[in-house]
Amino acid sequence: MDFKGRQAKLRNLLDSNRFDAFLVTHLPNVRYLCGFTGSAGVLVVSEDKTVFFTDGRYTEQARAEVRGAKIVIGKKGPLAAAVQWLGLRRGYRVGVETERLSAGEYARVKVGLPKTVRLQPAPPLVEQLRMIKDADELEKIRTAVRLGSSLFDRLLEVIRPGVAELEVAAELEYAAAKGGAEGMSFATIIASGERSALPHGRASRQAIPASGFVVCDFGVILGGYCSDMTRTVYVGRPSAEAKRFYGAVLDAQLAAVAAVAAGKREEQVDQAARKLLQKMGLGKYFTHSTGHGVGLEIHEPPRLATGQKTALRSGMVITAEPGAYIPGKWGVRIEDMVVVTDSGCEVLTPTPKDLIAI
Repeated sequence: MDFKGRQAKLRNLLDSNRFDAFLVTHLPNVRYLCGFTGSAGVLVVSEDKTVFFTDGRYTEQARAEVRGAKIVIGKKGPLAAAVQWLGLRRGYRVGVETERLSAGEYARVKVGLPKTVRLQPAPPLVEQLRMIKDADELEKIRTAVRLGSSLFDRLLEVIRPGVAELEVAAELEYAAAKGGAEGMSFATIIASGERSALPHGRASRQAIPASGFVVCDFGVILGGYCSDMTRTVYVGRPSAEAKRFYGAVLDAQLAAVAAVAAGKREEQVDQAARKLLQKMGLGKYFTHSTGHGVGLEIHEPPRLATGQKTALRSGMVITAEPGAYIPGKWGVRIEDMVVVTDSGCEVLTPTPKDLIAI
């Protein structure tokens, strides 16, 4: 990982935003900039240096992981130590991740700095950098996606009428751990029967019914990077209506993928899926955005939704996951991860999307 290169890019953004230093408190941003994976660390990036602050619990880990930064092991908490260091920089304008700090933390930072140091709310500068994945990141994401996709076969073995959704999720997560996953990207969603109409229906004690859709949404963390995929299967023999419903969502998902390309606005991808479902009379049942960025976090910019104007850029990794959910009846969602390219996109998720009946 080119941590010094990432820090240099942030310095360029500091200059254009008229900051002398940037206080990085969001742990995924800290990891992105210097490699630290622990739970207590703060980074300060100034015009001419980068300093990492942690406490004694992480002395050895910081020395093993942190790159491109001076390491300070403080007796105080990392944030307090960073504030103390910044307090000696008279005349500095310090950008701070206000959206990542609690009100209490922000107040402590402000009180801890002398009036000669000006604290200024900053836009999400590190998140802007993180949207474009480098070659190392893309390889880590591809590996995580492959592991996640390989788990789908285990789901097909476990999903049966009478088996609890929680049991299905447990078998999936056990297989993920055996496969080398560091953890799950989020709480596994296994939503069956009428519960398939819940877009975020986490696995419950409900038994898989004898007939109906089962939405399976899951992802793994590998090398620090997340994967995310959704497939919907049918238990029993699907009716013609069920096949049409599934087919409409699949067509919308394919339309979203086809709309992805560098230069396209986020909302254009969303509209490609939304218009197709509206044409099929299902528009009102599509109740969430079409996709989101994925990387060190499961939900990152960009966001593919109505009104989102940011242009996609080559190297972004996003999901394409339209769905339709009829309360009290059923729901379907289909999701792939894709990499934006100049000419379109590369679909990372290899799992087929034809309707599978169990």
